[in-house]
This record gives sequence, C-alpha cells and structure tokens, in this order.
Amino acid sequence: MLAIMLRAVEPDDLEVFYRQQADPVANAMAAFPARDRTAHEAHWRKLLADDSLMVRTVVDGGEVVGHVGSWVGDGARQVSYWIGREHWGRGLATRALAELVAEIDERPLHARVAEHNGASIRVLTKCGFSIVGTHQEPGDPVTEVLLRLDEPPRGTPGVGTEAPSAPPCT
Repeated sequence: MLAIMLRAVEPDDLEVFYRQQADPVANAMAAFPARDRTAHEAHWRKLLADDSLMVRTVVDGGEVVGHVGSWVGDGARQVSYWIGREHWGRGLATRALAELVAEIDERPLHARVAEHNGASIRVLTKCGFSIVGTHQEPGDPVTEVLLRLDEPPRGTPGVGTEAPSAPPCT
C-alpha cells in the first residue's frame, strides 16, 4: 500500500500547487486552464476561507504531490483532485481520493471529468463512483463525464468495514 498522507493545506503548498496547475500537459488532460499567479492566489484565498470546503494537501514521502477537495456546488457535494504530472501513474490520486471520501459521511458524492481523461475516470471508478451521464455546455468543446458515489467504497478504512487495514480501493 502506498504511504501517502492527507493534511491541512499550508502556505508553502500553494507555490507547489501553482507550478502544478501551470503545466500545459496537465491543463490539457484536465481540460482546465491555468491561472496566472494573481488569480491563483485569489482562488486559494477564497477556497481556504470557505468553511464548507474540505481541502487537503497530498504528501508522499515528505513531498507535496497535489491536493484533494470536496465542496457543495449546484446543490450537490462534489469532489476533485490534482496530482502533479511528475507523480502520475503511481496510484497516488486513487489513494488520496479514497482517504478523502472516507472522511465524508454525506452521500451521494459527485465528480466531473473531461471525457478524454481516461486515467481520472479510472481513479473515480476504482473508488466506487459510477458513470451517470455526460454534460457539455453550449459552445464548449469539452464533454464532461458525470460520476456519482452513492455508497462508501468496499474496504475503505473506517467506513463500514471490520478490517481497518484493508486497502481503500482496488
């Protein structure tokens, strides 16, 4: 099992998040535009001031590798994550999302992913989310896959399991 840790966001994390979100390859994969430094700082000030938001820094081996979060948007509890590209392919997003989901009692949980981002769709389905549809804003070239989690994933530590050491997602 990967030894990652979720912790509160610290001021020094924001510089790492800035560099990660400025990566053009990651932007294309997520279908999400990079923010300039001023907009990035304003965005994170707003996030960190919002008591309804859960946001955690993902740390692997003492290194900040990304963040995971949950908020209420459009009347539904949403989840998302961002892992720096240099850390892709190691199962970190799956483990981080599973740990965040285990902290949230509310169901259902919702996620939206660019249709071309198969890796992120796999992360969510490994954590028990089901594809429930697609959505495309008029004039937007990106189709989003809509996913929902109605029940805690089987084997998630501390969520309806007798064996807290069981892996969170398979």
